[in-house]
Amino acid sequence: MSSSPDDLISDDELRKFIVGEITPHNAPIFLAEYDPDWPRLFAREAARVRGVLGNMAVRIEHVGSTSVPGLIAKPIIDMLLVVPDSADEPVYVPALESAGYLLRIREPDWFEHRVFKGPDTNINLHVFSPGATEIDRMLRFRDRLRATDRDRDLYAETKRKLASRTWRHVQHYADAKTTVIQEIVDRAHAAE
Repeated sequence: MSSSPDDLISDDELRKFIVGEITPHNAPIFLAEYDPDWPRLFAREAARVRGVLGNMAVRIEHVGSTSVPGLIAKPIIDMLLVVPDSADEPVYVPALESAGYLLRIREPDWFEHRVFKGPDTNINLHVFSPGATEIDRMLRFRDRLRATDRDRDLYAETKRKLASRTWRHVQHYADAKTTVIQEIVDRAHAAE
């Protein structure tokens, strides 16, 4: 796991892809027990996004820990949105912004990834274009955790250990989970 201070992304690096102000977290990460209401919150947000984007919403999926029954999670609904071209912001960003979504991350060098925060539900709306390999990785990871108790338990244990630390930015906590996530994704890939 990348947990050494030397391995963490700097504030200057964060400024390269964060849209708006960077607010340090400087605290442990709060993890909640699984909430059976999370799928309903996802469904509500997915319907809202579809209503705003129509056919531009090629695919919408519930991903991340809140999509895995029984898994502890930060109480933030992670959503995967696929649009025809995530780099073509004028085509979809104004529509999302008019519905109250706020663009917070722009990563042109990483699959043209964008992240929006929701208007009234705590979400991370991850936007990619068709064919981005990260889409498959996110879905493979989610499906492996849903189907395999051993990997779900390993991931929960890793999250608990890491969440107890004080993190300058939540992104540092997310980055520290990379190794275990990749191990689980590799096992899922090998099992196919």
